[in-house]
Amino acid sequence: MAMTTMTTGKVMPLSMQRLIKGGDRSMIAMSDDSVMMKQVVETHAPDGREVDVKPLLLLVEDILNRATLNVDTLADTGSTKHAENMEDKIYQANFNATLDVLSPIIERISCELSAKALSGSEAHATTLTLLNMLAPFSWDAKLVLTLAAFAFNYGEFWLLAQIQSSNQLAKSMAVLKQMTLIMEHSAALKSRFDKLNSLIQAMLEVTRCVVKLKELPSAYISSDVPALSTAMAHVTTAVYWTIRSGVACASQITNLTTFGYEFITSPTEAWDLSTLHYKLKNIYEHLQKQIDICNQYIEEKRYLEAYQNLVNLSETIHIDNMKILKALIYPKDDILPLVEGTTKKRVNLEVLRRKNVLLLISGLEILQDELAILEQIHSESKTHATRHEIHQYELVWIPMVDRSVEWTDPVQKKFEALQSTVPWYTVYDPNLIQKAATRFIKEKWHFRNKPILVVLDPQGKVVSPNAIHMMWIWGSNAFPFTTLREEALWREEKWRLELLVDGMDPTILNWITDGKYIFLYGGDDIEWIRKFTAVARQVALAARIPLEMIYVGKSNKREKVRQVIATINVEKLSYTWQDPTLVWYFWTRLESMLFSKIQLGKADEEDHMMQQIKRLLSFDKAGGWAVLSRGSAITVNGHGTTVLPALLEYDLWKEHVATKGYDVAFKEHHDKIHDVTHPCCRFEFQSMGGRIPESMRCPECQRRMEKLTTFVCCHDEVVPTI
Repeated sequence: MAMTTMTTGKVMPLSMQRLIKGGDRSMIAMSDDSVMMKQVVETHAPDGREVDVKPLLLLVEDILNRATLNVDTLADTGSTKHAENMEDKIYQANFNATLDVLSPIIERISCELSAKALSGSEAHATTLTLLNMLAPFSWDAKLVLTLAAFAFNYGEFWLLAQIQSSNQLAKSMAVLKQMTLIMEHSAALKSRFDKLNSLIQAMLEVTRCVVKLKELPSAYISSDVPALSTAMAHVTTAVYWTIRSGVACASQITNLTTFGYEFITSPTEAWDLSTLHYKLKNIYEHLQKQIDICNQYIEEKRYLEAYQNLVNLSETIHIDNMKILKALIYPKDDILPLVEGTTKKRVNLEVLRRKNVLLLISGLEILQDELAILEQIHSESKTHATRHEIHQYELVWIPMVDRSVEWTDPVQKKFEALQSTVPWYTVYDPNLIQKAATRFIKEKWHFRNKPILVVLDPQGKVVSPNAIHMMWIWGSNAFPFTTLREEALWREEKWRLELLVDGMDPTILNWITDGKYIFLYGGDDIEWIRKFTAVARQVALAARIPLEMIYVGKSNKREKVRQVIATINVEKLSYTWQDPTLVWYFWTRLESMLFSKIQLGKADEEDHMMQQIKRLLSFDKAGGWAVLSRGSAITVNGHGTTVLPALLEYDLWKEHVATKGYDVAFKEHHDKIHDVTHPCCRFEFQSMGGRIPESMRCPECQRRMEKLTTFVCCHDEVVPTI
């Protein structure tokens, strides 16, 4: 064979010189050549053997990442810091057995890489030779085995470079392999090794993509999915160019130690590395894009499966509640998903097995007022239970968060602050609640934004879709918070003043006990309030009756209500609640009465009590209103446009006070005005507020009400300065 002499006195095969002169460049230009790819496909003859390449790939990545050094450290390689221990998962129990089987082929490929580099074989031919050697293996296995063979040589090269300064044996080996010359020219070699390292990382990236494609679960995605079929169509090309790049990298190292510094500084060699790197980066970006689409497809399929699983579980009878609770809160067993309320220790879902579980579902915007009253009711309910029952009921807070909003440190601190205050179980991390569970809670349990309290029996069956309404209405008397108990409480209830204010203010209860006439009134128009309270007192004096008045505000406009209360107190117009929580609780209870009936499917039943509740809620939307009772018995429930005129026209009905009583005489005259002046009835349901009825009857005329979409901003808090 003809030889040529290099300036260092070393010889290089003529075939190697031809390679440097550009013969290999033409092959890179053939990247999409069908003839070349046909040759590659013809080498593929899988025999059905399955190789778990993941542990081997982890080992190869570890070797190549530790060998990929900054050339600036070559002069002092002993100081390079790396983690001492490889991940334990590489050393799986069966990995050594797998390695025993694969080691011969890895060694053969390693020898072939070195031999072909020394002989000057053309890169395409070398790549086809390797592919023929790997014919029985799957495409992903071909890649990993080739990388392992390259890592075997490359790792040995850098191992000597790293330890030669501290180990005499390594130093002698480095001299024998002429690596001292490389150390002397480390500065000049930096850019070349940077290109080599970049290409190696690109090889790893493409290999990971091919392995990921192989690992995609066939249960959730098939080859007829466009993204997967597109990606699989490019696997052959990806494997070819990655192995081809491995051949180029192996040639760099082999020829460096064989032919010396002059060879590695060849501009043609640098051009080949850059071109291959560019090629692999394009392949990687294309494959990764398709893999991302595939993963989204798989995630959607898993999400739909998880959601349907929840639906099926909710409709199935179980021996205990564990399946439904795991599906809702956290399906795996790798962490403790709950935090115990008093000790704040992490616990397993097993603490809820075969117990009645009250699931408090809310966002992080839950009001402290709600938490405080809920805690009080929860505590009081224990007095209604036997010792055995107390231990059979547990409350769990499930925080619902908007996944589209970034989970920042302030949000985390807000959650932790709430979590630290509640005395019951809480989910350890809101992000544990999966997307399917969130959808199920919203669609099947009608959670929007306001807190709900879903009650599950020991078998995981829903015995109340939302017990929070009965809690607000009847407090601890609603124990054990089931739909059956809710229906029983409504059957026992009557339209009376205690229904509106029970458990809120002992002063009012004393008025009821004393049989006084009581005006319960609301609104935010201070001028109407001044007129109403003044006329009411004048009429009471004229009729010689004991009258008390209590202002209960509005369901919204909290800041405006605070201002009205302050004015009433200064001008001594009537009795008020100093604690704004009581105003909130009054309206929350009233709204809960309507929602409770909606939940029971009885919002439109024509009972007197339901009509009066709906009337009060309607009055709250505009103007003032007043309810008159004598002791417990409510006689008038009217809007400001009828109540005030009836009082102003006292002279027209005062003659009946002595014979019929103040309350009856007032009611009869009020009804006459009401029959002429019918105020509009209006209800507003927040789209984020829970169950919304399909239709409602007007509490005044019993016709079906029009259903409209309303956008409202009532400026409940202080309006900021713009």
